[in-house]
This record gives sequence, C-alpha cells and structure tokens, in this order.
Amino acid sequence: MTRAGVVWAAVVAALVLLILLIVFILQNQDLVLVRFLGFEGAVPLGMALFIASVTGGVLVAVAGGARILQLRANARRARTGQRR
Repeated sequence: MTRAGVVWAAVVAALVLLILLIVFILQNQDLVLVRFLGFEGAVPLGMALFIASVTGGVLVAVAGGARILQLRANARRARTGQRR
C-alpha cells in the first residue's frame, strides 16, 4: 500500500469514528449532575463520558511519554557506557 493509500485509509477511519462519536453524543443528551473536587454542574451524559474518556487518554499518553523518555535515557547511557 502506498503512503497516500495509508493516509486515505486513516482519514476514512477517523471520519467513521467521528461520525459514530457524534451519533453517540446526540443519542445521550440527558442531563446528569457531575461533581468533581467541589465543583458541580449539569452536563449532557454523552459529553460527560466524552470528556472523561479524553481525560483518560491524555493521562495514558503522558504516562507513556514519560516512560519512553525514561527508556531513551537508559538506552543512551548504555550506549555511552555510563552507569547510574
């Protein structure tokens, strides 16, 4: 598969996921009460779940990025023969 084909397939997959996400949010419009760290508010259920999933994804990405940096530093030390 060519690079253009891979990009095209990725764009199509992303569009399908976005359409499914829009449908999910539109079908879950009931207001729910959300409390967090002393804050309180009413938000549509679909939006609350979306925000929670994005926040979880960001936390996983940060943890993964920190681990990658740690492994790169260890590999660099191993290449230069340094010990910690």
